[in-house]
Amino acid sequence: MTLLRGLLVVIAGAAALLVAEARAQGGPGENDDSRFTFHRTDDGFLRLDGRSGQVSICAQKTPGWLCQSVPDERAALEGEIARLQADNAALKKELLAHDLALPSGVKPDAPAKAGEPRIGLLPSDAEINQVMSFMEKVWKRLVEMIVNTQKEIMKRS
Repeated sequence: MTLLRGLLVVIAGAAALLVAEARAQGGPGENDDSRFTFHRTDDGFLRLDGRSGQVSICAQKTPGWLCQSVPDERAALEGEIARLQADNAALKKELLAHDLALPSGVKPDAPAKAGEPRIGLLPSDAEINQVMSFMEKVWKRLVEMIVNTQKEIMKRS
């Protein structure tokens, strides 16, 4: 099944390149009836949407033809890479925070440049909870001060 999925991804990529090349050479316009391109497979047809680039597998089922989207493996892989990079950065940070040496060949992350997003350096849930607890204490004291001040003003008048 993985071999078939890999083959479908390769076919989909090749079909997307062919569509891009056809468009660059003055292929069909937006209003033509050639939005979809079909390629025969063992189980039915591989359908390429010429506008969105979405690839689907179409097969004849009991009620009629059914087309199912082929999952975009690249998005899943990029998500996993991002997750692993964040884990790696967090582990480096923990090692350095405990004054432990990084493994040989591993360098600490460069400090973020001004204007760059610091997604990997967001506070943990525990740090957020500490801040929220502090803010609640400050808010309660402020309300208490206001109530006491109002009581004093009411006593004077």
